[in-house]
Amino acid sequence: MTCVLYIEGSPNKAYSASIDVCSAFLDAYRHAHPDHEIRTLDIWDLAMPEFDAAALAAKYAGLSGTALTPEQAAAWQQIERLAAPFHEADKFLFGVPLWNFSIPYKLKHLIDAISQKDVLFTFDASGFAGKLAGKKAAVVYARGLAYQAPGSFTPAAEFDLQRPYMETWLRFVGVTDVAGIVVERTLFGPDGKVDRSRAIDEARTLARTF
Repeated sequence: MTCVLYIEGSPNKAYSASIDVCSAFLDAYRHAHPDHEIRTLDIWDLAMPEFDAAALAAKYAGLSGTALTPEQAAAWQQIERLAAPFHEADKFLFGVPLWNFSIPYKLKHLIDAISQKDVLFTFDASGFAGKLAGKKAAVVYARGLAYQAPGSFTPAAEFDLQRPYMETWLRFVGVTDVAGIVVERTLFGPDGKVDRSRAIDEARTLARTF
């Protein structure tokens, strides 16, 4: 059965623009693909291991081909369990609010923990290869200000470290079919509502053929 993994990146459950747009996407997706499975990974309810000394030692032991100690093996198993939903899914939907021009620290924690050799990527003398090749992703980016508007005092070319980071990471782990939906001006009352409504319509359209 085809599986969609929805990674919910906002802790603001009542008012989040990214959650609203993702919810509209998922409603349309369910209607278009009633036989597909949708799983939710809420990073704010997710117990994530620290990438601590034991995990780091396990990483370097693996790179050097050294046998892991029991402590290192236990730490690495936690990393592999955390990454398992990404291998099990066929498609991804990310809801990503912009925090300090980038992504929420919980999402960064997840990405840092699971982006490991032989977990989400491999490499050899010819270069890197992502282990999530053949999968596809849709990413909803929510922003309080207007980064894309002409004359913006936070122009995307200088201040947007959110979308470039997510798309670079997804390509690195093998996901090259990536669609993005941007909702801006979430702090701007009526203007924000217009942008949110437009993004919801865009999400519904994308979901039908995703």
